[in-house]
Amino acid sequence: MPSMGLDATGVVLCGGRGTRMGGVDKGLQPFRGRAMVEWVLERFEPQVADVFISANQNLERYLAFGHPVLRDRIEGFAGPLAGLHAGLFQARSELVVMVPCDSPFLPSDLVHRLAFALEQADAGVAVAKTGGQPHPVFSLCRVSVLEHLSAFLDCGGRKVDAWYASLKTVEVDFADQPESFRNINTLEELQTFDSGSAR
Repeated sequence: MPSMGLDATGVVLCGGRGTRMGGVDKGLQPFRGRAMVEWVLERFEPQVADVFISANQNLERYLAFGHPVLRDRIEGFAGPLAGLHAGLFQARSELVVMVPCDSPFLPSDLVHRLAFALEQADAGVAVAKTGGQPHPVFSLCRVSVLEHLSAFLDCGGRKVDAWYASLKTVEVDFADQPESFRNINTLEELQTFDSGSAR
């Protein structure tokens, strides 16, 4: 069931190079009549109090979607953690949740389920999984992990899994909706999903 807007800050990750899609900006790619990031925002906005878009190029185009746009505070397209890092710096809530721009089917109850599990486990981070497969860029964390993340990045850490492994992390099973985590990484996948031949 759709959530009712938790007091959390959402970060939509649009800051990558889109290497597997030929170097294009994935969030801005046309998908079923709209930019792909618009589908993500439509599902994500009702779940959180505020949304930031994490982007390192085409900033004006992203601003047109009506949310503040944050550039990475770390140079060199440092990956999802750099986007989360920027969001943690700007967050006005105690919880920050990140999602990728290339997953237009994300669960409408993602944030509530992650937040519930985080509180139950008294963890620093909650990460979505389906079956045995974690989805590390679908995660919710406490703002209090900012200092820890800054130190990890300053030491050259970039891998999301490695950072989670250094914290108290709870995995949250979404086995009831595995298709919601389908992401679109290549132009071929984009064409397949755009045609409606896949969900």
